[in-house]
Amino acid sequence: MAATLSGKRVAIITENGFEEVELTSPKKALEAAGAKVDIVSPQPQKVKAWNHDHWSIELPVDVQLDKANADDYDALVIPGGVLNPDQMRQNKDCVAFAQQFLATGKPIAAICHGPQLLIETRALKGRTMTSYPSVKTDLINAGVQWQDKEVVTDNGLVTSRSPKDLEAFNKKMIEEIKEGAHAKVPAH
Repeated sequence: MAATLSGKRVAIITENGFEEVELTSPKKALEAAGAKVDIVSPQPQKVKAWNHDHWSIELPVDVQLDKANADDYDALVIPGGVLNPDQMRQNKDCVAFAQQFLATGKPIAAICHGPQLLIETRALKGRTMTSYPSVKTDLINAGVQWQDKEVVTDNGLVTSRSPKDLEAFNKKMIEEIKEGAHAKVPAH
């Protein structure tokens, strides 16, 4: 893949319990496209992955959340997994970090249960998204037009349903990051 994202810096925000492939696949695709990728987490040194039904690999945390500045990044990626988004949505600093990307129109890519973090920003009303089916009602209650598609893009916000959608998710994520910041969506 050509270095279409050369000079771009992307944050992947995560907690322990992220679905392994939902972090490693987008990270690999972003790096192959030339982006500098940082794993950002409230955890101080490393985060532990979940792989289907068991604990898996550990990855180093590049930037601890309390030292991360959204202004330093061109885009945000939110991997899913059941445990990861549930922990992040209860952490006011994770929510605030994601809110800064929404507020500035920077691209965000969230897969599977990842959109749960975005629900807590209270900034999704009127957006079109997808997610893992169990998150559908939460998104609809947040004012989202939910669609059952492998990838949905709404003004720089890229969402997908599950690991089976990663190829389409990664392609669209890279395309949106290449385009850069989008017009800020007015609050409803």
